[in-house]
Amino acid sequence: MPMRKRITRGARAPYGTLVAAATAALLATLVTPAGARTDPAAGAVRESRPVHSYADAVRESVWVDTGLDGDGDGRADRVAVDIVRPREPAAAGRKIPVIMDASPYYACCGRGNESQKKTYDADGRPVQFPLYYDNYFVPRGYAFVAVDLAGTNRSDGCDDVGGRSDVRSAKAVVDWLNGRARGYTTRTGTAPARATGWSTGNVGMIGKSWDGTVANGVAATGVEGLKTIVPIGAISSWYDYFHSQGAPLYDANPSWLSDYVNSPDARVRCGAVQDRITAATPYSGDWTAAWSERDHVKDAHKVRASVFAVHGQQDLNVRAGQFGKWWDALAAHGVERKVWLSQTGHVDPFDFRRADWVRTLHRWFDHYLLGHDNGIDREPVADIERAPDRWTTDRHWPPRGTATTALRPAPGAAAGPGVLGRAPAAPGSTAAFTDDPSLGELDWAARIDTATPEKAGFVTRPLSRDLRIAGSSRVTVTATPTTATAHLSAVLVDLGPATIRDYTAAGEGITTLAHRTCWGASTPGDSACFKETEARTADVAHTVVSRGWADLGTWADPRKGRPLTPGRAYTLTLDLAAADHVVPAGHRLALIVGGTDRDLLDPPSTTPTLTLDLARTRAEVPLVGGAGAFARATTGPAPALSAPPHALRPPSALLQPGVSAPPAAVAGPRLPGTGAAR
Repeated sequence: MPMRKRITRGARAPYGTLVAAATAALLATLVTPAGARTDPAAGAVRESRPVHSYADAVRESVWVDTGLDGDGDGRADRVAVDIVRPREPAAAGRKIPVIMDASPYYACCGRGNESQKKTYDADGRPVQFPLYYDNYFVPRGYAFVAVDLAGTNRSDGCDDVGGRSDVRSAKAVVDWLNGRARGYTTRTGTAPARATGWSTGNVGMIGKSWDGTVANGVAATGVEGLKTIVPIGAISSWYDYFHSQGAPLYDANPSWLSDYVNSPDARVRCGAVQDRITAATPYSGDWTAAWSERDHVKDAHKVRASVFAVHGQQDLNVRAGQFGKWWDALAAHGVERKVWLSQTGHVDPFDFRRADWVRTLHRWFDHYLLGHDNGIDREPVADIERAPDRWTTDRHWPPRGTATTALRPAPGAAAGPGVLGRAPAAPGSTAAFTDDPSLGELDWAARIDTATPEKAGFVTRPLSRDLRIAGSSRVTVTATPTTATAHLSAVLVDLGPATIRDYTAAGEGITTLAHRTCWGASTPGDSACFKETEARTADVAHTVVSRGWADLGTWADPRKGRPLTPGRAYTLTLDLAAADHVVPAGHRLALIVGGTDRDLLDPPSTTPTLTLDLARTRAEVPLVGGAGAFARATTGPAPALSAPPHALRPPSALLQPGVSAPPAAVAGPRLPGTGAAR
C-alpha cells in the first residue's frame, strides 16, 4: 500500500533458475521436518508433500461475474481470475483446496519485495504468478488463485478503495469455487467455466496490505467456504487508514488510491466513481455511510474463518491500531486466531522470518484447508519479536493476567518532565504546550528531559523490574485550547538504550541481499527463488511503543467534529495502537502529549496552545500483572544501564510459565526503495 509520507531519523552512527531436483533437495533441508510422514496410524505428523509437477500444472484464466456494474456500462462486471493447479488430482478425479490472493497490484505495481507482476504468454495464458505461494503450494496439492480486483489489470469495473466492489470482487470468486457464481472462459464470451470439478470449495485467503484488507472484508461477509484468512499488515477499517478520530492522516482523500491501481482504460471510465468516493469521504474526518461500508470491525460477528494475523508494531503505513481493533473484535466473538507481531514497519514475514514463516504457513493451511490434525491449533497463539530476530511466544494474547492500569501524570521539576505514576495530580495542576507541526514523536522523545514548548512529557522513575505492555492503550485528556481547532497526539515511549529494527529507514527494518533462496518448484517463466534479507538495525536511546491521534473537536462524538470554543476545557479519549513491548529494568516509561505529529498527522488550520488539566488526564495501559506489576517495577533500586544495546537480555521473566522462546528466526526482505510500501 503506498505510503505518502514517512518519518525519518536522520544520519547514524547472478541469479539463474534452479532445476526442480535441486529445489526439492534444498526444501528438504530447509523446511521439511526430518522424518515427517503422512501416516496417521503411525502417529506421525500429517503434512502435504511436493509430489505434483509444477511444470505440468494447469494454468488458466477465468472471468467471474460479480453481479455489480461499477463502471455503469450496462454489463455486470467480470473479474479476472488466474489459476494454477496441479494436473494430477484433476486427472484422477480428486478435488483440491484453494489458496487465494485478491489484489489491485498485479499490473500497476507488483507484489512482494521484488515488485513482481503477473505475466502472460502470447495467447493470454498466465505465466508468472507473483510471490512464492504457487511455487510452494501447488506441488503440495493446492490450487493458487490470483484475483484482479475490479478495475485493475484484466478485470472490468472500477476499484472503489475497500468498498462493495473490492469485497465483491473476491467474494464472488469464493462463491464460484463453491459452485454458487457464474464464471466464463473469456472476458466477454458466454462459454461457462466451472470449478466444481476440481475445487473442494475450501478457500484460504492471504495477502499483505490491501490484499489482506480484502481478505478481512470477505471474511466479514461470513461467506461459506472461506476457511481461513492470513491478513498481513492489513486494514480492518478504511476510515482509520485515512483519519484518526477526526484528525487527517497522510492525504485523507482515498480517491487517489483508486487512480493509482486502476488499469489505464479504467482510469478513463472511472472518473465518476472517484468523484463519488471523494464526496463520500470528506477531509473533515466526519464519519459517513461510505466509511461504514468500509468498516470490517463492525461485522466481526459474521466471521466463520480462522484468522492468522501478522503486523509490524512500527508500521506507520497500516498502523498497528488496525490489527488491535480487529483482534479484539474477533476475540469477542470467539474466532480462532493466531498472531505474529514484529518490530518491523510494513514488511511481509517472508522478508523478516522466512524459514519459520513458510513452515508455519504450510502447517496452517494443511490444518484449515486439508483438515490435517497437525496440532497448530493447539500451539501458543502469539509470536512476538523482542529484539531483531529474537522471538518469544505466548499461549494467549494478551497474556492472561494482563490488566488495564491507570497511570496518571503530575507536575515535575520546572526544568524537566512531569511525573508518571499511579497517584492523581492535585486539583488545579496543569501542563501546557503549543502545536509545532515541524516536530514529531522522535523529536519529543529526544527532548523528554527538557521542558520544551511543543510537548508535555511525563516519566516514571527508572524501573527496578521489567514492565510489559500487551494490548491497546487509551489516553484521556482534559485540554483547554486557545483556538477553534486543535489536534492531539499521545505517545508511550521506552526511555533507554536498545538495538531495534530500523523501521524509519528504507526497507523499514530489513536490508535486501544479493543471494537467493528457493521455496518451491520453478519454471522458466516463474522462479521460486527470491532475494534473501537481513535485519537492518539501529542503536537508539528511546523507542516509541505506541501512538494515537485525534481532533479535539470530536470530544462529544468521535464520528463528528465541531468547532472549539477557545478557553473552554474539553475531555477526549485517544485510542493508541496495539503493542507488545517490555520496558526493561533501568529504563523509564514516558507518556508524551503533543499536537501535530510530523509526517504522521496533518496539522490543524490554526496553531493552538493547549493546557492540560492533569488531575483529569490519565493513560490506561494494559500491563502484564496489572497495577501490582507497576508498583513492583517502580519501587526498589534500579539497575545501572551498563550493558551495550546489542547485549540486551530477552524478557524471559515475563514469559508465561512453561512457554519458552523459540530459536532465533531467519532474517528477511525490504519493501520497494521508493517508499511505496505495498
